[in-house]
Amino acid sequence: MSKPTCAYACHDALSQYQLSCSTIPDPSDPNLYHHGHRQEFITSDECYATDKNYLHSVAYCINTYCPADIPISTLENYWATLLIGRHPGQPTPNETFSVALYNANPPPSRVVKSRSLLNTTTLVDREMYMASYFGNFIFEKNEIKQNDFGLILLITGGAIPIACSLLRFIPFPSRLKSRFNAYIIDPPVFGRRHQEPFHNLALIPTRGQALLISYFIIMNIVLSCIGYQFVTDSPYYQVRPDEILTYIANREGVLAYANIALLVLYAGRNNILLYITNWSYSTFILLHRWVAIIGTLEACIHALIYVHGYRMENDYDRESKETYWIYGIVAVLSMCILLPTSILPLRQKVYNLFVTFHVVFAFIALVACCHHIFYRFDHQWGYETWIYIAFGFWGFDRLLRFGRLARNGVRKAYVTVVDESYIRVDIPGVVAQGHAYLYFPTLSWRVWENHPFSVMGAMIAQEPQRTPSTTASGDSNNSPIDIEKAPGRTSTNNSFDLNPLCASPTYKPGLTFFVTTRGNGLTAKLHAKKRLPVLVEASYGASVLEELQHVPNCVVIAGGVGITALASILRTRGTGRVRLYWGARSKELVEAVQASLGPDVLSPSIVGEIAIGRRLDLRTILEREVTVGGDETAVVVCGPVGMADEVRAIVCELGRKGRAVKLVDEAFSW
Repeated sequence: MSKPTCAYACHDALSQYQLSCSTIPDPSDPNLYHHGHRQEFITSDECYATDKNYLHSVAYCINTYCPADIPISTLENYWATLLIGRHPGQPTPNETFSVALYNANPPPSRVVKSRSLLNTTTLVDREMYMASYFGNFIFEKNEIKQNDFGLILLITGGAIPIACSLLRFIPFPSRLKSRFNAYIIDPPVFGRRHQEPFHNLALIPTRGQALLISYFIIMNIVLSCIGYQFVTDSPYYQVRPDEILTYIANREGVLAYANIALLVLYAGRNNILLYITNWSYSTFILLHRWVAIIGTLEACIHALIYVHGYRMENDYDRESKETYWIYGIVAVLSMCILLPTSILPLRQKVYNLFVTFHVVFAFIALVACCHHIFYRFDHQWGYETWIYIAFGFWGFDRLLRFGRLARNGVRKAYVTVVDESYIRVDIPGVVAQGHAYLYFPTLSWRVWENHPFSVMGAMIAQEPQRTPSTTASGDSNNSPIDIEKAPGRTSTNNSFDLNPLCASPTYKPGLTFFVTTRGNGLTAKLHAKKRLPVLVEASYGASVLEELQHVPNCVVIAGGVGITALASILRTRGTGRVRLYWGARSKELVEAVQASLGPDVLSPSIVGEIAIGRRLDLRTILEREVTVGGDETAVVVCGPVGMADEVRAIVCELGRKGRAVKLVDEAFSW
C-alpha cells in the first residue's frame, strides 16, 4: 500500500519535473501519449535513480512533511524499494535516503515551476503536496476496503456452510425441522426435478442451495457497489468518471481473485469443509460452478474497463504489448473458455475429456493470474496472495489424493460378471468406507482417469465351504467368489426369497464394488476383463450415513447398484428400526449383493420389499413408513435420478403435512 503516505506524496509531486537525463520523444514514438495526454518528455527508471537534484528534492520533501514518529528505517526501506517504482528489476537510487538528505545542502529556498527542468534542489508547493497526499490516502483506503471485501467473501464462503451444519446439533422439535426443510431447504427452486436435468441443460438447485447461491450473487453485487471514496480534485485523474471506473475495475479484480480462491476450495475432493460439515460433495461442486460464473464475470468487467480506459487515452496499442497485459488476457480468456465447456451436456457425453480440459485450463488461468500481478506490480501490492491461497487449496487436495493412492499402492482388481449390465469388482487387501476413486491405468492411455464408486463392503466373500446339501462346484481357493455360482433362490413373483442356502462363505479384508457397465465409457471396458491392476484413492464421504445410526426410524430406498452406497446402514443398523426397499433390474444383481453382504444382513426384519424388474410404489411405501405422530424417520435414497426426485417430492409433501421426516439424498452428481 501507499505507506508512508507522505513519502508517496513527495514522489508523486516531484515526478512531474523534467530531469536533465529525461528524453524528448520522437513524434512517431508510441510512448508519446500516456493516459491520453501528450508527453513533453520521458523519464526512465534509471534517470530517476541517478538524478541528484531529483533525489535531493524528494529527500528534503520527505524530511519536511513526514511526521517525526515514522522510523528512519521505514523511510530507508521505502527509498530503496519503492521510490523508483514497483517494476520488477528496477534500479535502486544511487544514494540512500540519509545520504540524499545530507547532500540537500544548502536547503532549497524556492519552488521550481512544475513540469520545467529540475536543475536544482526544489521545495514542494504545499498545495501540490496536499493534493498528492490525499490522492494517495484515499487510494489506499479504497485498496484496503476492497481487500477486506475479498476476505468477507472468502471467510463467509467457509463460515456459512459450517454454521448451517452446526444447526443440526440444536434440539429443534423434529416436526418443526421437517416443515422448515420441506418448505425452505429440500425442494427444488421450481418444479419437481433436482437430480434430473432441466431440459438436459442444467441441474435445478434445491431451495437451500439457491439461498446460498443468491447470497454469493447479492454479496458480490453489493461489494462491487459500496464503499468508494473520492478526492475532490484528484491530481491523478482529469475527470471524475475516470477515477470511478478505475476504482470499480480494481474492485472487480480483487473480488474475482477472492472468488477464484473460494471456487478452488469448493472443487477439491479433500475440501476441508467436507470434513467439518455434513454437506455433500455434490453441493460444493454446484457452488463451485456458480462462484466460477461470478468470478469470471468480475474478471471480464475488470478487463473491459481497462481496455476502454486505455483506448480512450490512446494508450491501448502501447499497453497491450506489455507482459502483464498479455498474461491478464490469457487469464480472462481461460476463465471464459472454461464456462461454456463445462455445461452439463458436455460433462455427460465426454466426461473424461471435460475433466482433463478443465484442470489444464484452470491451471493456466491460475498461473496467468499470478504472472499478471508479478509483471504489473512485482510482489509489492500483495494481490498475488489470493492466488497463493488458491494454489494452497489445490496443492492440499492433490497432496492428500497422492497420499491416499500411495497408502494403498498398486493392487489387483478381480472382475466378475453379474449379468449383461452389472459387474462386481473385488480388490483384496484394501480397507475403506464410503466411496473410493478407482484408477485403471491399463484400460486407457489416459492413466490419470478415475471414477468414484460406492464401497459395498470391506470384506470380500470367498468360495463357501460346501455342506453336503450343496452341489459341489470345484475346490475352494482364495479368489473372489463367482457371483454367477453364488447361492440364492428366486421367486416367481418378482420378489426375492431371502432364505439362505446351506453355505458358509468365508471373508477376508478387501473392497467390493458393484458397477454398471452400460454405455461406452471406461466402466464398459471392465466388462471384458477378469483381472487388472488398479489404484485406490479412499476413503471418502461416510460421515453423513454414520449420523443416521441414532435416528429412531430409517427407511432405505435403493435403485439398482445404488444399494452399494447404503450398505453401511444395513450392516450397522444402529439403535433404531431400519427398513429396506430396493428396486433392481435383475435377479442376478440381487443374488450377488446378498452374497456380498452376507446371509444375516438382508434379513426379513429389515427388508420391506425387493422388487425385481418393476418399479417400487414409493408413495405407498413412504405414506406407510412415515407415520402420523410417530418418531422421526430418516428417508435415505440412492438410485436413478427419477427415483431420487420422486422420493424428494414425496418426503417434502409429508413434511409439509407435519410428519417428522428427514431426507438424505446420496446421489453423486457432477
